[in-house]
Amino acid sequence: MFVIVDALVVDNVPDRLVFLLRSNGINVNYSPGIHREEIIKVLNNYDILVFRSRLKIDKEIIDSSNKLRYLARFGVGLDNVDIEYAMKKGIKIINAPNAPSKSVAQLIISMIFILERKLYNIIDMVKNGEWPKGKIIGNEIDGKTLGIIGFGRIGRATARYAYLLGMKILANDIIDVSEEVQKYEGKQVSLDYLLKNSDIISLSVPLTSLTYHMINYETISLIKNNAILINTGRGEVIDTKALLENIDKFKGIGLDVLEQEPPKDEMFRRLIKNDKVIVTSHIGSETYEAMDRLTEEFAANILKEVWNK
Repeated sequence: MFVIVDALVVDNVPDRLVFLLRSNGINVNYSPGIHREEIIKVLNNYDILVFRSRLKIDKEIIDSSNKLRYLARFGVGLDNVDIEYAMKKGIKIINAPNAPSKSVAQLIISMIFILERKLYNIIDMVKNGEWPKGKIIGNEIDGKTLGIIGFGRIGRATARYAYLLGMKILANDIIDVSEEVQKYEGKQVSLDYLLKNSDIISLSVPLTSLTYHMINYETISLIKNNAILINTGRGEVIDTKALLENIDKFKGIGLDVLEQEPPKDEMFRRLIKNDKVIVTSHIGSETYEAMDRLTEEFAANILKEVWNK
């Protein structure tokens, strides 16, 4: 008997993803930007819900459908999904964890170069008609100690690039990653040790109850003076108020994520305007190459679950 599988796509995704799903027997309703209230009204007609980070997948969404079998997150992070409740309801969760690692790691390395060489200051000055030769002196990165908090796919990709650039690697993770770290002549250490001994700290952890505001007044006090802090994970990993109040401690700060996206409150505007801070608009995985990999991996994962392909 032929089985009909219906998917509701509620955010922008590449045309190729829609093509791959449709050409493999899945009926796709492509409705990017559809409001939450409308999703709740129509979700009972669909087996698969495809979404990105905009929509909070909570009990209300999940309970609005008796037909829903798959929650498919186009991307990596699942912090907007009530995973425990979905699993309790027998709903499978699909994402694409491998695709963005290289692009995010390259953004981290780019931020290290920009902050160590103070390129953002120099570029702004030149654009404004100045010629600051000899006025701003930066630093090389080889020999610097990079502390990576969260040694998963992105953390490991970052370590690989950093090692080739002559950096020393420290890693912190809740599981044993010592063998992986040793591939880059690094070592796994406690969080306190990493904060105290790293010239550059990169946050690559998911948002959980353990990582929420893990960079706070107490942990900032452990960080060495004139260190660089980079966050490409989730904005809520950093207590923004604590960071802003201790900003003079840092040489530079690179953020691809914020606690509030897009930033509206005065606190975030003050942070963004600070001369030590560079902020990008959550673009870690936004390269053509990563998007191509993400599309293929995500489609394959859906088809494997639905059709066992």
